[in-house]
Amino acid sequence: MLTPLTASPGTVSAATADPTLGSAIYEHAATMFPICRSITGDGVRETLRLIDSKIPIKVTEIASGTQVYDWAIPDEWTFRDAFIADSSGNRLIDAKRNALHVLSYSGPIDTVLTRAELAAHVQTLPNQPDLIPYRTSYYAPRWGFCMSERQWQSLPDEPLHVKIDTTLAPGSLTYGEYSHHGTTSEEVLLSAHVCHPALANDNCSGLAVLTALAHAMTGIETRYTYRFLFAPGTIGALAWLSKNEQRLKNFKAGIVVSCLGDSGGPTVKKSRRGNTLIDRALAHVASSNFKDATIRDFSPYGYDERQYCSPGFNLPVASLQRSSWGEFPEYHTSADNLDFIRPEHLASSARLLAATIDVIEDNWTPVNLSPKGEPQLGRRGLYSAPTPSGGAADNNMATLWVLNLADGDHSLLDMAERSKMPFGTLAFAASRLRASGLLAPATTNSRAQ
Repeated sequence: MLTPLTASPGTVSAATADPTLGSAIYEHAATMFPICRSITGDGVRETLRLIDSKIPIKVTEIASGTQVYDWAIPDEWTFRDAFIADSSGNRLIDAKRNALHVLSYSGPIDTVLTRAELAAHVQTLPNQPDLIPYRTSYYAPRWGFCMSERQWQSLPDEPLHVKIDTTLAPGSLTYGEYSHHGTTSEEVLLSAHVCHPALANDNCSGLAVLTALAHAMTGIETRYTYRFLFAPGTIGALAWLSKNEQRLKNFKAGIVVSCLGDSGGPTVKKSRRGNTLIDRALAHVASSNFKDATIRDFSPYGYDERQYCSPGFNLPVASLQRSSWGEFPEYHTSADNLDFIRPEHLASSARLLAATIDVIEDNWTPVNLSPKGEPQLGRRGLYSAPTPSGGAADNNMATLWVLNLADGDHSLLDMAERSKMPFGTLAFAASRLRASGLLAPATTNSRAQ
């Protein structure tokens, strides 16, 4: 599992070395967990305020009805209460106990129904009878409840008071963004959706990890500008794209994150282009540090990478998860709770992202200034005797790989992929060789870009 122990001072990886990182991320996720979020409304705003308490974010509101490509910003959804009560007034189903109980974007209802009449408005998971499903009705207005199959079967066969106190009315969609400014105008996007209620892995983990990463980068000088985006799924990404098309000319790379707190994976999904810097960097870091890492080609289904990678943009945006969406039994159910995510997995996800940033920051294409045969490394202090731990041998091998491939056509990332050695080990060797006068940057640094 990825650790920051070998990170160089001043790198993003070093900034995530704090052993309390996982606990801090978990606590932030826990504060966001109970909020009744959807694609619009005060739940999103409350969540962004919690993020703003950690990092200063800029909040943007886009009015209902605004056209964003083939979509329009919907009416704003306001949730106040939702319950099913028996004839004595006892709440049998209560959305204030678990926000998953109300169908997200449900319209209002306040009536008395029989159990049979209610059935058409209830969703359960018969194959997972103890779990509440997460369901939505964003663009086809209706009302409804979600509950476990056991809860549904236990409802009494008597008149039931059914109430959903919600409003759908003109308002706005809200998203937040934070910028870590680099020395160039080229930008890297880190994006997480902010619209799911009461799902710890598939919502809170991504928000909390990106917040912690942004905070950790404070004071670190970077080449690229890093934009952290917290937006509702699909419609939020489209809204951001519609407002920032002029910014895309400086777009260098992007990662969409979700499901970062469980023990699986990690899972890397490449961008539509498939072989860009971010695809390769993220895949290299994941594969080098996790024995169960999975690298997948792009598909046009999933999270917001499919918006950024749509053919009209075709941006180099990959995605990162631990267990992939839809492939773990807790997905979109009440089992995706705070017991399902763990501090150690949240921390290692943050460090994986940090190490990936270090790769794209530190990648460059060197030229060997003494290419005829191997230069004498011992007299320059660049060759060390083997040690029981093998550290010196690794450094020696990295030095030889760098010298051999430093022909002006291979970036450090190319070398890492070919040698199967960690990028950081090769980058360290290259820095020593450059300091000794044996390497120089290639005149054309296209492979590092």
